[in-house]
Amino acid sequence: MEVYGPLKSDINKLKHRPLTPIRTLRGITCLLVYISTAFMFLVYFTPVAVVMLRLVSIRCSRKVTSFIFGMWLAMWPALFEKINRTKVVFSGDIVPAGERVLLIANHRTEVDWMYLWNLALRKGRLGYIKYILKSSLMKLPLFGWGFHILEFIPVERKWETDEPVMRNMLSTFTNPRDPLWLAVFPEGTDFTEDKCKKSKKFAAEAGLPMLENVLLPKTRGFCACLDALQGSLDAVYDVTFAYKHQCPSFLDNAFGVDPSEVHIHIRRFPVEKIPASDSEAADWLMDTFQLKDQLLSDFKAQGHFPNQGTEEELSTLKCLVNFTVVISLTVYFTYLTFFSSIWFKIYVGLSCAYLSFATYFKIQPWPVLGFLRAMFYSKKTRSA
Repeated sequence: MEVYGPLKSDINKLKHRPLTPIRTLRGITCLLVYISTAFMFLVYFTPVAVVMLRLVSIRCSRKVTSFIFGMWLAMWPALFEKINRTKVVFSGDIVPAGERVLLIANHRTEVDWMYLWNLALRKGRLGYIKYILKSSLMKLPLFGWGFHILEFIPVERKWETDEPVMRNMLSTFTNPRDPLWLAVFPEGTDFTEDKCKKSKKFAAEAGLPMLENVLLPKTRGFCACLDALQGSLDAVYDVTFAYKHQCPSFLDNAFGVDPSEVHIHIRRFPVEKIPASDSEAADWLMDTFQLKDQLLSDFKAQGHFPNQGTEEELSTLKCLVNFTVVISLTVYFTYLTFFSSIWFKIYVGLSCAYLSFATYFKIQPWPVLGFLRAMFYSKKTRSA
């Protein structure tokens, strides 16, 4: 592989592609486009899809929200595969479309979760993917709003605090008729050599497996997800990420300097194959990460995972159509905001205020009809 000069932001690491002026301009343009489209989609669609519809039906609101914001999310796989020309190689089991699943994945870098969108887009589940993520990410400007309305589950990494929050939010995802991809990174943080040393030290003291390419998984969150969603899941997907020529950062992705290839290996387990008890499920997860560790060792030696080519390339035409729709709507909303009636400015202002308030206080509207029905039933029970 040809080696280029270092990216200015990190003199110690050689990038797969050089950060040329053209690539810099393209990266800045992409970031501006993605930020502006995200803002317009959030402020214009949230009051209708996330607030008004949700007051009538949570299920209907989630479908509309998933469709609308799935269009915006679909621009990221297009950026990776069509603009940056990053090769995304899928391998392992062929997974069917339309399943409700729990995904567990290794955490190589800060952008692993974004590459799950490449798989979800191919399976028609892009708008339905949920993540368990650090609560600090909910404070990101603009993107925190998006994480909130897409109902990502924030955690503090303190089980006593996180368990009731997780179970409360997971209880709203138990309807088997509602599409769901719930993604969990059991390591709890991205992989580094220092973290690996600490993980191995803990493993030696606790008599647990010594892992070289992944950190010891935290089992309680995984078990809580299985327990809360029991009876509504079809399968568990074990996803393993590996990168060539090195793990990318968010800006590497935005500017297209890394990675050259992303390899995604999937093992599908029907949910009935996962042990029911927490202790056995925890042992299963530990065994799964031992196999994941071996997979990554084999990848380092061979340069690929077994059984490659399980997914087709993204359609360039579909990516172009989606991009055109998103940009056209953004241009129209921009015109309404700056060059039309003052009422649109008021609408945008109120929408921003609601998004800030709802994200900060973790507020999700509840159906009025359901509330009235419950209140009526309660009064009827008392009178009887």
